[in-house]
Amino acid sequence: KTEGFSGADLAELCQRAAKAAVRDAIAADELKASDDDAMDTNMGNEIGRKHFEEAFGGARRSVAGSDLAKFDQFRKKFDPVYMNSSAGGSGVVINWPDDVG
Repeated sequence: KTEGFSGADLAELCQRAAKAAVRDAIAADELKASDDDAMDTNMGNEIGRKHFEEAFGGARRSVAGSDLAKFDQFRKKFDPVYMNSSAGGSGVVINWPDDVG
């Protein structure tokens, strides 16, 4: 999903996910405060998959594909180590705790 995202794009995505988690935590605290007899729903204070999926709703690439191709050509020309490491590599896979399988 993040193919072609710059470092700044990924940072923005993480900030959006963190803000979503904070909003959820605040909403849970307000719910607990308003209903003392309510069941204790421990939503946790963690950033999870749900928050990142929500953040992807507003995610966008800020660098054009043509610019990425230019950067890649530049790197291939001036970094021979990159050429060897980029051949046949696979992306990072995140194993979320709530994934079944």
